[in-house]
Amino acid sequence: MPLSRLLESSSSSPTTTMAKEMAVRHHLLPQGDGPRGKTAHNLSSSSLRKRSDASLVRKVPCAALRSLLANLNEVLLGTKLFLLFPAVLLAIAATFLHSGQVWVFVLSLIGLVPLAERLSFLTEQVAFYTGPTVGGLLNATFGNVTEVIIALCALREGKIQVVKCSLLGSVLSNLLLVLGTSLFLGGIANLRADQPYDRKQADVNTGLLMLGVLCHSLPLMLRYAVTSGEHAVVSGSAALDLSRACSIVMLIAYLAYLFFQLKTHRQLFEPQEVEDDDDDLVISQDEPVLGFSSAMIWLALMTLVTALLSDIILLPIVGNAAEHAGAVIFALKNKLDITLGVSLGSATQISMFVVPLSVIVAWTMGIPMDLDFNLLETGSLFLAILVTAFTLQEGESHYLKGLLLLLCYAVISVCFFVIRRPSAGVV
Repeated sequence: MPLSRLLESSSSSPTTTMAKEMAVRHHLLPQGDGPRGKTAHNLSSSSLRKRSDASLVRKVPCAALRSLLANLNEVLLGTKLFLLFPAVLLAIAATFLHSGQVWVFVLSLIGLVPLAERLSFLTEQVAFYTGPTVGGLLNATFGNVTEVIIALCALREGKIQVVKCSLLGSVLSNLLLVLGTSLFLGGIANLRADQPYDRKQADVNTGLLMLGVLCHSLPLMLRYAVTSGEHAVVSGSAALDLSRACSIVMLIAYLAYLFFQLKTHRQLFEPQEVEDDDDDLVISQDEPVLGFSSAMIWLALMTLVTALLSDIILLPIVGNAAEHAGAVIFALKNKLDITLGVSLGSATQISMFVVPLSVIVAWTMGIPMDLDFNLLETGSLFLAILVTAFTLQEGESHYLKGLLLLLCYAVISVCFFVIRRPSAGVV
């Protein structure tokens, strides 16, 4: 049975107080503030959680079975997305039964949504036992574990262009689609109210994104410079070598970003306080509901299932679908710091961590993946970051800003639709 259930009683009971003090002394409960300082990703994911009913579980006489059922109850039923879990089994079954690619694709798409949300939950559970620094690092890194798994699975099959396009699509979706939808709907819902946010966090993220797009642009410009005859290179793999060097720089910048976020300037990334309200916007949690061993086992199991579905579907954007829904919910509640933390944070992590990590891993696998995403793709990324940076420079939002971001996303989408569409009379 989870420790929090054993210690659950009235707050005035001296026995409870003594039990908690003993638990902390023996390192069974987290000390200090630990990972309780919620990040925007944590709060966004928690908006889709619900309090599971353990009344029936407590009536089970066997202690071992009761503990197992309590864990299953917390992991599988502690989310509002629990109705989507059958899609995981159906996707696996459809794969082995050869039911058709459409069914496999749709079921995998649906199944990855609750898995990604549960990965976030389990990471938080592990973080309760690891202290504030390691816990924050886990939360920051595992926030995009689904994207990492999907990208690595695609690389293993040699689908370099698919990895590039899907990761680029994830960044553009976070910057324009998710943020645009959130600001637009939030502006409509709070039409008569001020919509302030702290622009310091936005400045940090957009600065990192500009560094990332510079690293994407250099291999592209090198290729065009060599092709036009303006410059000559000693090796034919110069662009690939440059990409690998830029990827190392990007990873160093990301590590510096984590140190900045978790150590020296934590106050910039702590979202505004969110109180529990009548519609259970946030399920607050000050104690772990799973033991450390249980959380690690469930985390490994969920990661394995996610990797299995990732062999089927190549859409990294679905990995953060739960957090994106939470970002929109918080925008409707006029909690824009959380919304910006989710959308900009995800874009930064994908651009500065997942992309360069993919290049480095491909290097070790002997796969020639570089940062040259072609002219149109890189130009779209640069303009998307530029538009987002200008949109967020005032520190206050309204629905028109969201609408403009959505229209930018629509124009880019039409552009890529046109170039992928075959010309008339051409097969």
